Formats: sequence, structure tokens, C-alpha cells
Amino acid sequence: MTNDSETHRFVELSEAQLRQLSDAQAVLHNMQAAQQEAQAVRGSMRWRDVGGRRYLVRVSTTGAERSLGPHSDSTQAMFDAFHARKAAAQARLTSMRERLDEMRQLNRVYKVGRTPAVVVRCLHALERAGMAHQFLVVGTHALYAYETAAGVRVQSGAMATQDLDLLFDVTKLRAFTTLLKRSETRSLIAVLQRADKTFKVRRDKLETAVNDAGFEIDVIRRMQAQGDPHPLRLSDDENDFWAVQADQGGAMASSPKFAHMVVSPQGEMATMHTLHPLTFVRLKMELAQRPGRDPLKAPKDRLQAQTVQALWDRYLRFLPTVHTEN
Repeated sequence: MTNDSETHRFVELSEAQLRQLSDAQAVLHNMQAAQQEAQAVRGSMRWRDVGGRRYLVRVSTTGAERSLGPHSDSTQAMFDAFHARKAAAQARLTSMRERLDEMRQLNRVYKVGRTPAVVVRCLHALERAGMAHQFLVVGTHALYAYETAAGVRVQSGAMATQDLDLLFDVTKLRAFTTLLKRSETRSLIAVLQRADKTFKVRRDKLETAVNDAGFEIDVIRRMQAQGDPHPLRLSDDENDFWAVQADQGGAMASSPKFAHMVVSPQGEMATMHTLHPLTFVRLKMELAQRPGRDPLKAPKDRLQAQTVQALWDRYLRFLPTVHTEN
């Protein structure tokens, strides 16, 4: 443990743990790139005979077909290039999955992760569904991204929570809706049930889902602005979330962002998209000082702001500095 009074809340990871985190992050990044390459060649191309002529057809993952033209040198080249690219992408994806499995095992051996497994799995489910950039982790769990980036463990009550706060970017609603319609999962709750099948939206609190272990996920949004739908259910599924308005939602949605790998005790990895640390500090201090703030929550708001400020001052100054004024 460091003896620096400014950082007494932190336990620094060992050199071996830091090397493992660095290696794991590189593999996760390459895995994500491989997944994007594979996504670009989803579906198939094949030849179809129609009226005595041969046509090249592109087939989507849902079975929809689109003609790319009759057989010719150019469509043959298109067919050959697609299948070569698809084979290469699949081979790379398979290789990266093997490397990712190795990293998971090493993460456990070196004990580099402590982000709750349910959080990592939910983030991974959002990433698999192509929704990672449409939701921000904006509450207590953001500290796991900050401490991982700093290579330390926060040793305080600042981390204690049993709910995950996700901010939905209302400006991306159309893209989000289109994504859902094209995916196998037609609702946000269905996506999160890939992480834990016991998640269900509460009937008495429609912005919140809870699993059998009592862990909750809250979906919030900015206060209604011109053109925003309100109220907002995230899909046509009657069992899906209704995003609730949050006072600081607009400030969070428009603020600088930060993303970093987080790791569970089981070695699982995912990228957490959250607020820039300095934005987190400013907004938490504003909450703590707000008249009428719940007196049971204000001390924790202040503690979290102080903790992240200390992380910034001691470990995170390598990150770009941002203006944090409104």
C-alpha cells in the first residue's frame, strides 16, 4: 500500500498484475477489431439461376436477398473477394477468441479484476448487440473503470452499490430502434437477459430491472428536450424498460467521455463507456451540495468525488484534460 497521504485510499497493483492488465487490454482491443471485421461480412453471397441467367445474390443474416447483378468478371471478383475476406475474418476471430480465453485464465491467476461479474457480462452483452456506444455507465460502477486505468484498488466505501446506472443517449434513438429491429433481440431487456436470464423489469418501477440476486439496472435519460419522445419505452416490447428523466442527464450526455477495460474476479473482460473522470468529480460534487439532496446519499456523493479527484491527481493525469464547466 502506498504511504502517500494523498492516496491513502488506494492499493497499487503489482508489476506483474499491471503487465497482465496491459496484455489483456491489448487482446480485448484486438478481439473487438476482429468482431467488427466479422460483422462486416455477416450473411453470405451466392449464385442464383433466374430465367436462364446467373445472378449474384447477397443474403443477409435474416434471409433477405438482394441481387448484385448478373454473372460477369466484376461480380465474380466481388464473390471471390467476399468469401476470401469472410474466411480471413473468421480465422482471425477464432484465433482471437482463443487468445481471449487465455487472458481470462491469466486474469484469474493474477487476480487483476474485481468489477462485479454481472456488470462485466451486461457490458459485454451490450457490446455484442452493437449498443455499447449508446449507453453510459454514470453511477458508482464508473469507479471500476477509473481504478483499472490507474492500476490501483480503491479502498473505501465509495464502491458499495447494488445497482448499475445506464444513461441512454436519446439522440441515438432512431439508430437504436433500427438496430433492435435488425437483431435477434428486439428489446433492451432481452439483450441484458443474455448476461443474466433472470433480469426482469419491475412492474412498480419501469426504469429498473432486477435479477434473482437483487442486483438492479436503472435506465435514465436526459430531461425532455424539444423533439424528444416522452414517456420513452425503449422498444415495442411491453416488458421493456421505460427510461426515466434525470436532472443531470443532459450534462452527462453532452460531456466528454472515457472508456476503459474492466475485469471481473472470474477474469471476464469488457469495455466500460463512462464519463471523463473530471466530469464525474464535478457532477458528484454538485449533487452533494444540492439543496434538498437526500442526506443519506450526499456523503457518498462527496466521497466518490474526492476519491476520483485523488485518482486523477495521483494516477490519471496522462489522460486528456477537459473543461468541466457547464
